[in-house]
Amino acid sequence: MPVYNLACDVNNPQKGLQLSDIPAHDPFVFADKDNGVYYLYTGGSPKLHGMEGYGVLTYKSTNLSEWEGPYIVFTVPEGCWAHPQHGAWAPEVHAYKGRFYLFVTLHNNDRQLDGEPIQGYSKHWRGSVIAVSDLLEGPFQLLNDESHVLPETMMTLDGTLYVDDDEIPWMVYCHEWIQTIDGTIEAVRLKDDLSEAVGEPIHLFNGSEALWDNEEALPEGDIRVYVTDGCQLYRTSGGQLIMLWSSYQAGNYVQTIARSITGYLQGPWEQLPPLVKEDSGHGMMFQTFEGIWMLILHQPFQMPKSRCKLFEMADTGDSFKVVRQLD
Repeated sequence: MPVYNLACDVNNPQKGLQLSDIPAHDPFVFADKDNGVYYLYTGGSPKLHGMEGYGVLTYKSTNLSEWEGPYIVFTVPEGCWAHPQHGAWAPEVHAYKGRFYLFVTLHNNDRQLDGEPIQGYSKHWRGSVIAVSDLLEGPFQLLNDESHVLPETMMTLDGTLYVDDDEIPWMVYCHEWIQTIDGTIEAVRLKDDLSEAVGEPIHLFNGSEALWDNEEALPEGDIRVYVTDGCQLYRTSGGQLIMLWSSYQAGNYVQTIARSITGYLQGPWEQLPPLVKEDSGHGMMFQTFEGIWMLILHQPFQMPKSRCKLFEMADTGDSFKVVRQLD
């Protein structure tokens, strides 16, 4: 099966890779302080990576400069509602109560939902799922037989873990603009073992609330849509609750940021100016082993040209700001 290059062939992992060598979308880094290793997670596909089905890959590094991989940590299993040949988006791994939990968005394009396509995109089964492993390198197994947190008919995506000040776990996620027109970011409480949702989701904000999104003219007959992607939550040194998320401005993908006015997940949320433009987004932040905040995102949007970009960040107490882009 052909692959893009040796830097993404799961049958031939390489050492000494640069981020510029690695096609990657929706990057997520777990900094394993115990072993001094950074794990970069991204989606894997048959066409690009020589896999039998879609799944999740990891690359490893000790210095954020040279990487080793890719290694398969999860494959979409046969027999669940998702189709193994229809994608695995936005993987991320969180440590929680002594184990590691993978959040990833799966699909079944064959299970169509009612409603006309929006800008050429049809509605079909899509949902964020959670898998678990005792190791950062997997393999990760789905938590339950139904293999979803919320019904796959809701088209949830980009689920992330947030544990509030009362140690209550939540899945914060995006509700697909294809279904809502004005995409939203929502949250649902999870059981303590993360296996199921508890209660109904709560609404955090709409994509249209990003007032920096200019109202450029649309082609005749088009519907204005507002994309919400890649939500991630962080607490500043000053106690502010910050959310990274992505959308579009004048047709280009942007990495933006919001802040909870109350400091609680429930908000209300205020939208701040974007952090990075130029067709960049779906970023997350992590701290290096030296304690420096870093932002990693993908640029440009389209695969297989998409690559990870690293930015040094500063915690201002009120928010986070970009200091510089790393080479």
